[in-house]
Parts: sequence; structure tokens; C-alpha cells
Amino acid sequence: MTIRKATIAGALAALIGSAALAQEASTPPPPAGPAEWRAVAPDNLLVIDTTKGRILVELAPEIAPAHVERIKLLAGRGFYDNLAWHRVIDWFMAQTGDPLGTGDGQSWYPDLKGEFTFRRGPDMVFSAVANPTGGPVGFVNSVPVQTQPDALMAGTADHKVHGWGLYCPGVAGMARDEGNDTANSQFFLMRQAYPALDKRYTVWGRVVVGLEVVRALKFSTDPGGIVADPDRMTRVRLASDLSVAERPAVQMLNTASPTFHALVEQARQAKGADFSVCDIDVPVRVNPAA
Repeated sequence: MTIRKATIAGALAALIGSAALAQEASTPPPPAGPAEWRAVAPDNLLVIDTTKGRILVELAPEIAPAHVERIKLLAGRGFYDNLAWHRVIDWFMAQTGDPLGTGDGQSWYPDLKGEFTFRRGPDMVFSAVANPTGGPVGFVNSVPVQTQPDALMAGTADHKVHGWGLYCPGVAGMARDEGNDTANSQFFLMRQAYPALDKRYTVWGRVVVGLEVVRALKFSTDPGGIVADPDRMTRVRLASDLSVAERPAVQMLNTASPTFHALVEQARQAKGADFSVCDIDVPVRVNPAA
């Protein structure tokens, strides 16, 4: 039997096509880029209702696990309800969490060991925005941080490096006495940047909605900052403890996304030599419940 050339060519083309399809099917698709937005988990979102409005704080268990656990515990037990913003200093911070309202009170739980720094490994998502001499500066979720360079991970026993939160506006810190390990229930929210606090007080989160509320709280002109007729927190709960109907759903712009880095570049161009990580506000989207 004679096999025509055309028949051979057609069979060969079919084989090549089949092989190409098989190769295409076996080749994994290219990895997807980072999502533009990320949802804040309800059990990591602290809802602080105050006499001036609502404040939403994203907790940072990656940075201060023990302090975040304490905040969650006290909020769940209603400890913070109706407590005063007893110490508020303009251009600095607003402090609360004292059942006595004097600065001398605390919860019935033992004091906490300071978490002024944390260990950052290659599995922790960190988005750098600048690389000064002291180490890269950027974000772990919504919290601004500075950290040692990745290159040092190879030389450490746990393959991690030190990082620490930066006291930019909205950052949540834990108050303490003179000793490093004396934080308990009192906390403060930054009204403005104050870098002198870096690595001296534990950072446990950041205000993602309601910084204008923090700045609207009554402040004192007294040197000690004690407010005579203070505003109060009316209710403090995790979003996960609220009913679905009143639970705010928050999304933050992913700090690993191209859109975020474009915003960083805009801020860098606008500020020039004065550029700081504190100049960057991470965009947020919130459902109507907030």
C-alpha cells in the first residue's frame, strides 16, 4: 500500500498538535500577582466605640502576640467598656485602659513581658518602602516597621532577624510603668508620629479607621496630660464578637501590590528628602456597619 505524503504530513501535524496540547496542559500557569486588597480577619479587628465616634484597630499578633492576646481577653470580658481616655496630649497620644481613671489602675491579670521587638522570618510578609542605613523600613500588614536586612537571616540560629514597630500616627502601643515588663491593660493610640517611643513600648496594632476620632478626643494642657472631664470608650469588642448585622468588614490595600507601591512613589516624590514611612496612609475600604 502506498501512503501519500499529504497523509503523512497531516498525521505528523496532528501528532505535533497533540504534543503541544499535552505540554501546555502539563505546564503550570504563571504565579498570580498579589491581590489588590486583603480582608482584615474579624478576630484581628478591635472595634472601639467612644463618645466621639468609632475607632477600628487592626491587631498585630505577628509583632506582639502576648499583648494582642491580652487585648482580646480584656475586650471579650467587657473590661474596657466605659473607661476614660484619662491621659490625652495633643500632638502626641491618647491613653486609656485604666479602671481607676488616674493612670494608676490596671486589670487583675499579671503584667506582661515587653515585646519591643519581634523576630521576622522569610515567611512573614514584609513590604519595604525605603532602605536607610539602619535597615529596611516598610509594613507588616498595616503596621509600619523597621527591620534588619534579609541577608542577615542566613547567619542567625532561627533564620530570622529583628524587627520593631514604628510610632507613626494611629499606631497602638501598650503603656507601662518604669520597668520594661510592667504593661498590663492600659494602652495608647498615637495622634501624631513620635519616634522617641520606638523599641521602648510594645506596638500591638494600628488604627485603620477613625484616626480623626482619636484626634478629636478631649486633650489636656496640663503637663501630665490628665483630662479633667474625659471622653470615654463606651464599648470595646472584637469584630468577631459582634452580631453579623453590626460587624464591620474591613479591607486594606495590600502593601505588596503594585498599586500600593505606586502610592509610595507618589509620597516619595511629594516629600522629597523629608519622606518617611509615617507619610503613608494605607487605603481602606469599609462596609456601612463601620
